[in-house]
Amino acid sequence: MPSHSQKVRLGVFIIMSSISLIAILIVIGSKQFFQEKDIYYISYKNVSVSGLEVGSPVKYLGISVGTIKEIKIDPKDVSRIIVTVALEPGTPIKKDARAEIAAIGITGLKMIEIRGGSNEAQLLNPEQFIQPGSSITEEITGKAEIIAEKMEAVLNNLYIFTQPDNLNKITILAESSTSMMDNLNNILVENRGNLRATMIYSEAAMARLDTISMLLQESSFHINRMATSDTMAQILSNVRDISQKLKQAQLEELIRELGEVVDRTNRLLTSIDHDMEQGSKDFLVGMKRLKTILDNLNETSQLVNEDPSVLIWGTSLDEVPDEALEED
Repeated sequence: MPSHSQKVRLGVFIIMSSISLIAILIVIGSKQFFQEKDIYYISYKNVSVSGLEVGSPVKYLGISVGTIKEIKIDPKDVSRIIVTVALEPGTPIKKDARAEIAAIGITGLKMIEIRGGSNEAQLLNPEQFIQPGSSITEEITGKAEIIAEKMEAVLNNLYIFTQPDNLNKITILAESSTSMMDNLNNILVENRGNLRATMIYSEAAMARLDTISMLLQESSFHINRMATSDTMAQILSNVRDISQKLKQAQLEELIRELGEVVDRTNRLLTSIDHDMEQGSKDFLVGMKRLKTILDNLNETSQLVNEDPSVLIWGTSLDEVPDEALEED
């Protein structure tokens, strides 16, 4: 049997071990159970908090800052759920921050996720309410309602579209469009040569009109040059000299000089007449060509008015307008 001293030593050892174990537990647990926390409240109205449990984590932008301390129903308003959270001291919670209910993986458990908060907003003091945010259930429900409305509209439109009357109309329209395109393609294939000839003729007629326009422009230029030339200025100068000499010179000398002026004037008028004659010839040639083209265009328009099918089936021309113009 152990002696009395051994029993005393065993008792002292057990007591000291127990004291040491309690002290260790106190030191370790004091950080979690005896450390002062900042208490905040969150009020959810008509929002399910299923999955939230006492001790569930509270995170701020993904960082763990505390736990849920209590969840209870507001006795004054049974549609409100008040969640009490204990956060680390000094956690900067802004007045415009919101506490949203977020899922923890696929376990079905939930946590509180604090988001938002601007630098300009004031800090929220402990023992105050954090603004509630939307829950995942509400977001999913809202999106599901929008999707359901759009699907309903699509199905209604599809139902209307698949009605027999509408399908028959669409079928008839498709057949008519196909037939019309085939007919148009056949017409273009059959009259491709005529259309090409018409385009070539039109281009030639436009070229002739450009030539006539250039001739008219040149004639106008010649006439304007003669009107503003030195010849007319010289004639006017001679007339002015005659007027001055009538006042100063004797009659015989005046008659002699007048004869010289008349001779020079005759030569100048002959030169002007020759230039005017040449310009008139050019102008007449241009007008004759223009008349020929206008006659051809008039005949073509009359032929089209009498028989519009000429534009599609074509016609044989007895006289070629371009050859007639070249002969002129």
